Amino acid sequence: MESSTTPVDLNDSRTTKTFFVKISYGETSRVMLLGECKSSKIIHELMADFIPKPLEYGKFEKADIPTYFYMSEFVDLDTTTAQDPSEFCKLLAEIHRKSQTLSDKFGFGVTTCDGDRPHVVEWESDWAVFYRKLFLHTLNLDIESNGTWPKYERAAHRVADYVIPKLLTKLTWEGQPIKPSLIHGDLWERNTGINKETNLPMLFDAGSYFAHNEMELGHWACEFSETFGNKKYMDRYLEFFLKAEPAEEFEDRIRLYSLKGGMNYSAGYPGSQLRSSTCNSMLYLCEKYAPIDGIGKYDKSIGPIETGARIVSHEEIR
Repeated sequence: MESSTTPVDLNDSRTTKTFFVKISYGETSRVMLLGECKSSKIIHELMADFIPKPLEYGKFEKADIPTYFYMSEFVDLDTTTAQDPSEFCKLLAEIHRKSQTLSDKFGFGVTTCDGDRPHVVEWESDWAVFYRKLFLHTLNLDIESNGTWPKYERAAHRVADYVIPKLLTKLTWEGQPIKPSLIHGDLWERNTGINKETNLPMLFDAGSYFAHNEMELGHWACEFSETFGNKKYMDRYLEFFLKAEPAEEFEDRIRLYSLKGGMNYSAGYPGSQLRSSTCNSMLYLCEKYAPIDGIGKYDKSIGPIETGARIVSHEEIR
């Protein structure tokens, strides 16, 4: 899959309007761009100023290879200044809360992607069932990309079979079962910006699905989230959207949710150190909730949640 993005000026002789167009090639691109368009439209309907207005998704009729596009309004964004924690997290929590009226199940109507790796989004009534499927699917993507690693795979299946049901089966919020929230799906600082005209936070590159709202925060515990990995962002978010119950298991849920982001990153960037640190987090969860011999021990000296360690992002490596 190859892709390119560019602003496009359209002139009807009276005025010039600039749009943003993302063009990409192949079946993976069809899935990715359709998912982005559908995700962005729902986010825009919920909060119009939080994402560039999505306009259209389609396929070029005349092209040597299948070629697809996604078009939105063009917004001049500052993508280098860090988001204000209070302002950004207030809007994010509002999206999560407002979207709870849209679906009574977890999933999404079309396949969406994290990067160019597809999510599993078939509808489920049970969050633990949904996350287990997504978790194992992402694990398989990682194995396809990096090869087998018996210790890693054994720990992952232990998490899937024992830890996920233990931590996610009976979650409540304000005394009621958790409700599905629409999440961005790949929310780290490189998929946000500040509108230079309004000075308001904005999102882009969405790959959404309806999930437990805390799933969004799992990305912030991954080593690639340098800015959002700062604890003040999660603390501010929790001022606007309280922890689910059991609240005392919140940190372990975030660690569990971060595994999906770590495995997905490892799948997209073979050889990344995130595979080892993701395995280490699995060992932590196994030791605490489902002990088993033969997979090694958790090493707190390399745990990103404990140490705050971050990696050089893949954009800077390339």
